Amino acid sequence: MRIITGTARGTKLETLESDATRPTSDKVKEAIFSMLQFELEGRRVLDLFGGSGQLALEALSRGAARATIIDESRDAVNLIISNAKHAKLYDRCRISAISASAFLKGFNDEEKFNIVLLDPPYGTPLMHDSLALIAERNITAPGALIVCESDTQPSKKKNKEKKDPEKLAASVLGDVFESDAELMDKFELQRSTVYGRTRVTVLLKK
Repeated sequence: MRIITGTARGTKLETLESDATRPTSDKVKEAIFSMLQFELEGRRVLDLFGGSGQLALEALSRGAARATIIDESRDAVNLIISNAKHAKLYDRCRISAISASAFLKGFNDEEKFNIVLLDPPYGTPLMHDSLALIAERNITAPGALIVCESDTQPSKKKNKEKKDPEKLAASVLGDVFESDAELMDKFELQRSTVYGRTRVTVLLKK
């Protein structure tokens, strides 16, 4: 696993040898930052499920100003600190061992986030619950983007989404919002694409 481009390009990053973390593949990471390529410069980034820290560190390498990286696992946080120092990006990071929900509920910083990265463990309600708190709490700046990595099952129907906005919205409603239409209505869907069994969705908070 490595940083793909930017000031820390080629830096190798370590990951935990555990089923508790699921590193984002280079293909999916490239897709995410292709979507964000004109949105990163000088931005403040929040990564709520840091894992190895690779997504936030990639954002910093590509020009983001600062990153707050959260993970409730102390082992993960220690690894993120090590990776950030190795990439020479540590001085632009705030890294904390705290759950996503506790962080969002306790947030009272005057500086809001421009980009929020959500890559929680699959098969949990953490994506839905985090989006609900983001919608409720005042943590994002105007125009902030929320990038979600969610589980999906590949099918031929996914190929039809590009031509049918209603099919795309229905898929995102199920894959990202757990069929909570009221919650989905609090965000504007910018883009959503499937890579294997991973759906990458970019949302704008209304």
